[in-house]
Parts: sequence; structure tokens; C-alpha cells
Amino acid sequence: MSDVVDEGGDCTGHRATVTEAEVDALVQGICFKTGPPRTLGVELEWLIHERNLPQRPVTPERLRAAYAAVRAVPLGSALTVEPGGQLELSSPPAASLMECVGTVSADLAAVRAVLDEQGLVLVGLGHDPFRVPDRFLREPRYDAMETCLDRTGPAGRHMMRASASVQVCVDAGHEEPGPLGHGRRWWLAHQLGAVLVAAFANSPLIDRLPTGWLSTRQLMWAEIGADRAGAPPPHEEPRSAWARHVLDSPVMCVRRDGGPWEVPEGLTFREWTRGQGSRPPTRADLDYHLTTLFPPVRPRGHLELRMIDAQPGEDGWIVPLAVTAALFDDPQAAETAYRCVKPLAERALNLPAPHNPLWSDAARLGLADPELREVAAACFAAALDALPRLGAGTEVTDAVAGYLERYVARGRCPADDLLDALPGTPAAPAGSGPAAQGRKDIRS
Repeated sequence: MSDVVDEGGDCTGHRATVTEAEVDALVQGICFKTGPPRTLGVELEWLIHERNLPQRPVTPERLRAAYAAVRAVPLGSALTVEPGGQLELSSPPAASLMECVGTVSADLAAVRAVLDEQGLVLVGLGHDPFRVPDRFLREPRYDAMETCLDRTGPAGRHMMRASASVQVCVDAGHEEPGPLGHGRRWWLAHQLGAVLVAAFANSPLIDRLPTGWLSTRQLMWAEIGADRAGAPPPHEEPRSAWARHVLDSPVMCVRRDGGPWEVPEGLTFREWTRGQGSRPPTRADLDYHLTTLFPPVRPRGHLELRMIDAQPGEDGWIVPLAVTAALFDDPQAAETAYRCVKPLAERALNLPAPHNPLWSDAARLGLADPELREVAAACFAAALDALPRLGAGTEVTDAVAGYLERYVARGRCPADDLLDALPGTPAAPAGSGPAAQGRKDIRS
């Protein structure tokens, strides 16, 4: 379900200008393509470290050589590079969970073999614990993005250069009510998303020090701001709510075929269609604008769940993929998940994700939060029951069962392991989250 955007030079396509009404209709038509849930995808971002000295920055020359070697290897997934040099593999749409797992596992094995020859390794962490690297990609898109995001503080640079995630892509759903309907799936994604943040939190460190948040990556996304990295208001019809959000979100950049791109300040796409800005917007500008919005759930025809930290181990990504697929695509598990997360919605105070207390608690406390722990345990159990019905192999069900036992049942997440391993840090008792012990808030 990769949606790869040409970040290069041609800004002249789709030259026809668009009106406000046309934008509303286009967004509602292209961002929620309903039908029976039948395809699945995953986008995996990885940090790249030196194999023997992970604390030493990887030089741009080594990264360029490594990517040249990796691109010479045939892959079933799309390979892209993030601004800080992170590697991303985006699977093609898969007809089943096991097809998706098989394709991506084979691609990762091939990539790891190439990187190993270069003395480099893929690292599954939500945020680099050692540093915020220098920007690796010097392209107009990322020059403009950095200029835009710097206006709200350092969080944008952390996101661009030092973060990595597991993004699960599921179909938008049926054009009808019920557990597989698109309205229910949209609502579920925003409530269950907080549970996924907590259960898979894996970014508690910056500069080798605890930040006070188990998912510092999620904190950084929240600090970018609601207009760029927030969801539309909850409890509204998804298509119209998202279309309004797109129109009322600020334009990141106005692209040019030559020279640096313009970075307007405070210009919304709606205002652009009404005559403000240096030129009228085109359909290509709308398509590009959609790629510069980073909500925790992004509709791109399918639903892209963006809130999960990158996971440790070679195959750690399989667990969030399998759990999410089961809770969205198995009707029984989807209904169980809906009932389980419904009480959590009260804690969101009817505020959009991730800028509400529920999401903040999930990122800060993880499963040390008793209610999130209880809901996560019920959802993992429902997913584990559903996976055989989705054709999952024993290696997948065993991985989910192992994660449930090691982390969820004990109120822990991978971030707790990283904190326990810090020099001079005593091992925390089961069920106690480090953030609950009064660690310093990164923002203080």
C-alpha cells in the first residue's frame, strides 16, 4: 500500500487549477475508497547504525554507498530514504497477512545482507537514542519542510531525522455500518491508536537520557502541532471532516520547477483556492499538500496507521502488523476491540488525536496506565484468537503470544527494557512504568 511521491523536479503536472468546491469533492472521493477489507500493507522505517560502534554517526559517504548497494538488489517492496538517512520499506498491497509478512521478510533479509557487508545494521527504535543526525537528504521538499517545521520548534527536526516507525495500512472498509464499515474503522483507529502507542512504545531516550516519555517519538509528533500532525475533530462523518481538515491546514510549500520552494506562513489551502498566494493551486498542488499532513491516521484511499514506534529485533515489526490486521479485518475481533476501547474515548475529552489526554498518557506512561493495560490485554487476546481465522502461521501467532506474555500482561513495553538497561538504573518491578516514577519531562 505504498504511496510513493515523486520528490524530484517536475512540478508542472496536473496544471488545471482547482476551486474550493473541487478540492472538497476530490478529497472526499480519493481518500476513502470503500469496499470489502481485503488488502493489507506495512511501511517499515529503520534507523541505520554502525554495527560495531552504534554511538558513532554514520557518515553521509557511507550512507550513500550503502544505499547504492541496496538499490542494486531486487526487492518486492518500495525502498525510500528518509531525511535523516533512515531506510523505509513499503510493501505492495497484500491479499493476506502471511503474504505481506513473506514479502517484507524476504526483502529485509536481502537488505540486511547488503548492509552487513558495509558494516551497518538496521535498528528498530522509535527515536535515535544517541543523537539527532544531520540531514542526509538535501532536496527542495526537505529544505521547505524543515523551514516550515522549524517555526514550531525542534520537534520537526526530531521527526525528520531521528524517528522510525511501523505503519500499518488497512482498507478503509465497507460503505455500510457495522464493525467493518468505514465510519466504525475510522473511529476505531483513533481510539485503538492510543492503545497501540502504549503497547509498542519504544523511544524513551534522547542523548542517552530518559525523556520521561516511553514514546518520545509520539511526543514529537504531538509537538509539531494539530494543524500539521493532528486528526480532524472526532465523532464527525469521516469524509467531510477530513476534507475540511485538508482545506483548513496550512500549506507547507509552493513548489517551483527551479530554485528553492516558497514556504508561506499561515496560508491555508482554502485561502489558496480563494485567491491568496503567489499563484493559483492546481490538482498537483492538492496531491502534494495531502502528503505534507501527518495525522496519526492518514486516509490515502486506505487507512495508514502512523502511531507505532519501530520495534526491536529482526522480526519485532510482525507483532504490531498482525495485531492491527486482526483487530481491523476479523469481524469478531473488530467488534471486541470496539467494545474494549469505547470507555477510553471519555478520556480523550472529545479532542482530536493525538492532542488529548488519552494519547498523551499512552505516550508518556505506556502500559503502566492500568486502563490502557487492561484494554491492551483484551485486544491482544482477541487478536490472538482471530489470527488463525486470517490464515496466520504458527510463527506469527507464537510471536503475538510471546509479546502478550512478555510485555502486555506485565504492563510493560520495549521502552521499559531500554530504561532497565541504563547504567545505574534498577530493574523496575513488573507493571511499573518508568514514566510513572517521576522521570524528567523533555519539555521542562
